[in-house]
Amino acid sequence: MTFEDTTLYREITDFAHTTPSWVQHGARTWTEAGLLVFVALFAACWWRARRDSPHAFATAVLAPLATAVAYGCSEVLKSVVTEERPCRAVADAAVSLAECPPHGDWSFPSNHATIAGASAVALALVRRALLWLTAPLALLMALSRVFVGVHYPHDVVAGLGLGALVALVAVRSATEPMTRLAGALRTSSAPAVRWVLGPGPALVPRYETAARR
Repeated sequence: MTFEDTTLYREITDFAHTTPSWVQHGARTWTEAGLLVFVALFAACWWRARRDSPHAFATAVLAPLATAVAYGCSEVLKSVVTEERPCRAVADAAVSLAECPPHGDWSFPSNHATIAGASAVALALVRRALLWLTAPLALLMALSRVFVGVHYPHDVVAGLGLGALVALVAVRSATEPMTRLAGALRTSSAPAVRWVLGPGPALVPRYETAARR
């Protein structure tokens, strides 16, 4: 499969080499460790959802699972397309700021961008306001993969789109059965299960309900 954005790749990587060293170091760090931010957000949403409704808890649990499914889809697509990394294939390109992955670690689509796109959408489905945080983080992750020289622009665009689509479909299609399962499991007497799922929303005492009337 052939794409025509090598010129844009060269322009971005050439620009990367003109930036200060702290910018280059920050890009190298973010392009690998930035995914941990999404992991922390998944954990925070799960913890908060333990005291929420079964539906909210189900969505919070499905968010990282949907992201994992999106990653699996990107791996399958990589094995089908088998596109060489630009840091190895583009002639006269600037040396990549990050280590160029070995041959066989294919370029299209970007796994990092796929995970970022899926995380952004899945977390927004848990709590809509999070989109204002997750969308810029996902775009920054995608850009960093081109900036450090290990992906073409089309790799990250495809990754973002694939991740977002898979996460949306996966969460939407599995929310109802997961909600029923979460509601049923919350009646379990097993301490470990009750700790993972949480107590659910606090019940309002009857006398408080009567007083409000």
